Amino acid sequence: MPNRRRAFLILTGLGLLAALSLGLALMAGSLRVSGGEVLAAVVGRGGSAADIVLQLRLPRALAGFACGGLLALAGALMQVLLRNPLADPYVLGISGGAGVGAMFAMLLGLPAFGVDGLAFAGALTAMLLVFGLAHGDASWTQTRLLLTGVIVAAGCGALIALMLTVAEEYKLRGMLFWLMGDLGQSGRWWPALAALGFALLLCMPFARELNLMTRGLMQAQALGVAVGRLRYVIYLLASLATAVSVTTAGSVGFVGLVVPHLLRIAVGNDQRLLLPASVLAGGSLLVFADTLARTLIAPQQLPVGVLTALIGVPLFLFLLSRQPK
Repeated sequence: MPNRRRAFLILTGLGLLAALSLGLALMAGSLRVSGGEVLAAVVGRGGSAADIVLQLRLPRALAGFACGGLLALAGALMQVLLRNPLADPYVLGISGGAGVGAMFAMLLGLPAFGVDGLAFAGALTAMLLVFGLAHGDASWTQTRLLLTGVIVAAGCGALIALMLTVAEEYKLRGMLFWLMGDLGQSGRWWPALAALGFALLLCMPFARELNLMTRGLMQAQALGVAVGRLRYVIYLLASLATAVSVTTAGSVGFVGLVVPHLLRIAVGNDQRLLLPASVLAGGSLLVFADTLARTLIAPQQLPVGVLTALIGVPLFLFLLSRQPK
């Protein structure tokens, strides 16, 4: 089978999976909505369930798809940047910085836009701090960047624990749900979806160069790749994608770790196919997980990060067992 035809079939299959996940998210819930009612609501014909579909479920499903796609894309880029197939988009402390900002906003009792604003500011601060410390002497390596990110993440974790300790009891539930990942408050879906499209459009022109980087920095440089510039681009895109996702849905783990690695095993390591496939698969996974989080013990809702962890842990152990000894 020609490569282009194979890539087309894979992306088409993942696109259908994404459509299935979104359709299921619109139909499932405390109030069951039929496929016909969903279609009528989406095309603007109204109906008894139109408000539920358009105002509650559709924004949440689109936000979940965008966040899952951003995390999977960031994970694929981080695995190229650190040359580690088990790298995670949260490994550089971006999630920790966003968590510090969000917890501080909740501690002050700020409204939702204040929480989102401080979370994004915290993520950007952590990104600049990690890059500034790792850059130090005007050069950085994968190991130095990784170690700096781990230390910054540990410091952010300590600050989050301190704020949870001093927070009033009535604020703890919301703070813990945010830390475990929660799409229940993600009414503004379009910034995350726009960021996903923008990040993917910026990544695709560099896909061939990313393929060369996976073979080694020296070999890529010998073949004409501007390694220094490309590493900056990867770092910024992965960090900003993670920051937007964490700001929208809180800390959702394992999507950026498992999805790119699983697809790499299934479809190969060609970034021209892996990047868009990761976006579609990551978005579908998070939408499926959020649908389960809403329906398993309805009307109560679970943090979506709990579901992704329960799915991701056995998959991660399986993938780890397949690594060469």
